[in-house]
Amino acid sequence: MSWLQDLAWPWLLLALPLPWLVRWLLPPVAVGAALRVPWSSRFDMQDGSAGGRRAGRGSLRLWLAAAVWACLCVAAARPQAMGDAVQPPQVGRDLMLAVDLSGSMAEEDMLLGNRVVDRLTAAKAVIADFLDRRGGDRVGLLVFGRRAYAVAPLTLDRDSVREQLMTSVVGLAGRETAIGDAIGLAVKRLRGQPEGQRVLILLTDGVNTAGLLEPLKAAELARDARVRVHTIAFGGSGVQSPFGFRLPGPVEEIDEDTLRAIADMTGGRMFRARDTEELAGIYAEIDRLEPVERPAEAVRPRIERYHVPLAWALGLALLAWVPLPLPRRRRPGGETPA
Repeated sequence: MSWLQDLAWPWLLLALPLPWLVRWLLPPVAVGAALRVPWSSRFDMQDGSAGGRRAGRGSLRLWLAAAVWACLCVAAARPQAMGDAVQPPQVGRDLMLAVDLSGSMAEEDMLLGNRVVDRLTAAKAVIADFLDRRGGDRVGLLVFGRRAYAVAPLTLDRDSVREQLMTSVVGLAGRETAIGDAIGLAVKRLRGQPEGQRVLILLTDGVNTAGLLEPLKAAELARDARVRVHTIAFGGSGVQSPFGFRLPGPVEEIDEDTLRAIADMTGGRMFRARDTEELAGIYAEIDRLEPVERPAEAVRPRIERYHVPLAWALGLALLAWVPLPLPRRRRPGGETPA
């Protein structure tokens, strides 16, 4: 039987002889006749065949009860079968995403679809698509403004990371920009992970205006910890209209030189994105720079099969309680009494 290929708890089969041991060890119950009459032996002789049939029926039920007990013991032992080989997600990188939530990310100079949106909304859409392509990666999320906070630890559950990203709002961590602290926190989270797989992708639209750690000092810490940092300078030079040109607007300063120095120091790349399309292309390029690596070893899952003997036990138990009519005894002349 395929469902008996393996038993998770085979020691429970030791309970199989338990009913027989109980019957053998316990003293029999004495049953006395309620009424004895002198002619009782005559009735016993006349109804001997019926008594034999009743004994046969009792013996059948006894065997059915034994079969039910055996099936229950097998079900309790948890029979299992080996499923088809499954290729788990490929082993990839340990990625930390650092997203700027400073006040300037509320600037509405991005076009998403046919509508003008703020920078954070555009970044969320692109990063969510990037997460969909990182199967096998452990991804974490930190946000930064005046301070840096880790909102999602490194995990294979990309849906939870996406949910944390979508619920982030401008100003959640303050309205200033602490780039150095964000890098330092990411290094702390990635330091204990396997070397060669530690990657930080930092997106910002400003310059370092807060925090305790200078960005270049934080880059040195990342370099020493073998954390590769890709930096993205994100922001337009005005409000982008639905017709494809930009309207005059406030120009936000972005420290591209510092972001480029951070990337060069850690072995990463620096990118500049002025619109959603460029940002999507950058994340596609990072996807190629940080490929998901070797496939994991195929495994065969164990499939529970205890329901099969359990169903047999239920069926046999129902069969044992079905009333079995005794056949009528024929008289010597071949007539059947009414």
